Amino acid sequence: MSEIHGLAVHAAGAQLLPYKFDPGELQPHDVEIKISHCGVCHSDVHLIDNDWGISKYPFIPGHEIVGTVVGVGSDVTDRTIGERVGVGWQADSCGICDWCRRGEEHLCAKSQPTCVGRNGGFADKIRVNSRFAIPVPSVLESEQVAPLMCAGITVYAPMRNHGVRPSSRVGVIGIGGLGHIGIQFAKAFGAEVTAFSTSKDKEAEAKELGAHHFVNTRDTGALKKVAGAFDFLLSTVSADQDWQAYVNALRPKGMLCLVGAAPSPMQIQGASLVLTQKAISGSPTGSPGDLSEMLDVAARHGVKAITERFAMSKANDAVTKVKKNQVRYRAVLTN
Repeated sequence: MSEIHGLAVHAAGAQLLPYKFDPGELQPHDVEIKISHCGVCHSDVHLIDNDWGISKYPFIPGHEIVGTVVGVGSDVTDRTIGERVGVGWQADSCGICDWCRRGEEHLCAKSQPTCVGRNGGFADKIRVNSRFAIPVPSVLESEQVAPLMCAGITVYAPMRNHGVRPSSRVGVIGIGGLGHIGIQFAKAFGAEVTAFSTSKDKEAEAKELGAHHFVNTRDTGALKKVAGAFDFLLSTVSADQDWQAYVNALRPKGMLCLVGAAPSPMQIQGASLVLTQKAISGSPTGSPGDLSEMLDVAARHGVKAITERFAMSKANDAVTKVKKNQVRYRAVLTN
């Protein structure tokens, strides 16, 4: 196998520069994937800037990958050469802990992220454990699938795992890279969907994507009007909110689930959870099983990311636009 060419960051916040490395022998359980598309996620920006204090340089970012299998390790039986696959946040796990055995590999303590401590998808090729290379249904476009591998699973998994169904009243808070996909999946589950946004100009688009109702959260009385209205609220925002108002917007046994992390501690009255059995939870990505199911649902229900395309060589431009929140709604690099 030949060397891999990509775009790497050599210091926190630096520009991406051409970088090549020798990946060595293909490990028995790994596949090598020729990358056609790679999304640019806000997590990539955080890793480039070392906001989380876990980046080691030089490294190639990128974890919303679609491509074709061009090499299979000696022990791989589940993937074949020429197969189109997607790779998300995770590239490997231990395979033997409680969580891996339960098919919840994303909760493995030894989970190996795709571009932390190893090189990711802003490149021509990548290697991952074959279990984390997910076959892509033929009807889906690669460019629109790439963001589903991270943004898509981040909103799909909590709805699926917390039992959203046709009787559910669901609210999606924040209509951006995650929220615009969340609306589509909530609609696919048959739920009654409400979009919450600070941007009044997103109302028409939110309704086109499948929202039945729209709440402008800049209107101070708007949240009070929806008190006791929702079974499930999915918060995709990473800014501080009036969390108590969202808890108040839940029906008994309702859940507020966070997939974006706000900077400040949440202020919630305990009694508002206790008296009506409400809950607050968080959700990261999802397992390979969740990813596979999500792509199947996306294929059947026409769920797709709204994307803006950049050539791989223009990755710095894409990162800058993502940083400034100027992309509607996901940037995708193409080889």
